[in-house]
Amino acid sequence: MKQTSWKKGFSFSLLTMIFGLMLAIQFRTIQEPIVRDTRDMWQLREDLKKEQQLQVELLSEIRKYNEIIETYEAENNQNPEAALKETLNVLKKEAGLTEVTGPGIIITIDSLFSEELLGQPLQGISPDLLKRLINELNSYDAEEISIQGRRLINSSVIRDINGQTKMDNYSLNEYPIEINVISKDADKLYNRMSASTTDEDFAIDNLSLTVSKPLENIIIPAYEDTIRVKNMKPLETKEGGK
Repeated sequence: MKQTSWKKGFSFSLLTMIFGLMLAIQFRTIQEPIVRDTRDMWQLREDLKKEQQLQVELLSEIRKYNEIIETYEAENNQNPEAALKETLNVLKKEAGLTEVTGPGIIITIDSLFSEELLGQPLQGISPDLLKRLINELNSYDAEEISIQGRRLINSSVIRDINGQTKMDNYSLNEYPIEINVISKDADKLYNRMSASTTDEDFAIDNLSLTVSKPLENIIIPAYEDTIRVKNMKPLETKEGGK
């Protein structure tokens, strides 16, 4: 009886969280002030395409979590330990705590001209420039990214600390800087990055941007540091298991 109540509570909490997220998005949309739309037909089509893609991604996420709930409910009565272990493995993979391998590309950032040629010390890559590159990769459907052998996850922070660019407190002040990227469609990612003008922005900062040909096996390591979760605490169980 206690397991059944916990199972129902878990399912209800997860569905409530998803519903709340969708409701918050809808409420935010409703609260946006009415502004005169000055976009042309092509911009409207592009924005519509992005919104449709977002809707597809949200529906995919809902479907995925529904499948997790159904799997857990189906296995819970037979083998609750296996169901919990499977759910834990899924969550670890989503959080970036497991090593992943897949098709992708390798991006190498290096200096264009040496210190001897410039007559001054090389400058490190700026956080804004690096974040711009990462945002572009994400817009091209990059799934997993590592920088200098360290996993980039949703909570990773790239910032300037005392004049040095760091990712999660690890310095990125030595060249070359290698970025591994995994994508379901590595050829598409390669073509988009090859046609991108991002390398021009890097050249302004005396940096070169080299994109490798698509590779079949790119290894992205697991995130090594502790993931700190704020504004959450364990649920206190009252007497009677409720």
